[in-house]
Amino acid sequence: MKAQTVSRQDADGLCTLTLNRPGKLNALGSDVFDALNEHIAALESAEHTIGCVVLRGAGRAFCAGADLGELGEAADSPPTHKALVIDRLAGLPMPVVAAVHGICFTGGLELALACDFIVADVTARFADTHGKWGLVSTWGMSQRLPRRVGVSAAKRMMLTGSEVSAADAKDMGLVDLLVQRGEFDAMLKNFTAELLANSWFTNAVTKRRMLDTEGLPLERALAREREHYAGRAPDYRDRIASFRRTRT
Repeated sequence: MKAQTVSRQDADGLCTLTLNRPGKLNALGSDVFDALNEHIAALESAEHTIGCVVLRGAGRAFCAGADLGELGEAADSPPTHKALVIDRLAGLPMPVVAAVHGICFTGGLELALACDFIVADVTARFADTHGKWGLVSTWGMSQRLPRRVGVSAAKRMMLTGSEVSAADAKDMGLVDLLVQRGEFDAMLKNFTAELLANSWFTNAVTKRRMLDTEGLPLERALAREREHYAGRAPDYRDRIASFRRTRT
């Protein structure tokens, strides 16, 4: 496990993955993707011990994007392995939260978009700079960004390369929760506690169902929901009993 580039810390069902190249603003080199892939592979079968994952960056930023120093050596072909790592992150069974401070550019934004939620403090800045460098997205930008913020707003970001402030990102729906400087960790703790308090089974089934039915017409999506009914959570009786005790 390449803990020097991506570290993992578990506590009470919460797994925190930290991009750990602060000297390069957590730029995404091949070593980072290799480490992420190992962590994600372990999490894919950890749904009984991990109920939520937080992805964040060490130092002054979440992630500056791809490590441009590697691009000169790369062949002019889609970096399939890196794209698949991001897809695996999006497909994790438990909710995944991107905790963004500082810059979140291009590849870093593609990484954040693969998460279920993006939370940020006021220092966060977002941008897609593929056009600045003459590159073409292959890690999901052209598909996930429009689905999150709408086609027009996504085009504005992708075709101009302009930076978006944290406040504007919240207004456009890119950021789910925004807090002032100094309140970030407290907000993150409270939000993840809400996710962890819910049934992990229900959360996983709901997330999987939404992924599987995205883009389907409503009639087909409803039919699939009923056809693939997963049943009740293993602890549903305990949850209902606890509720009844509080009512008496």
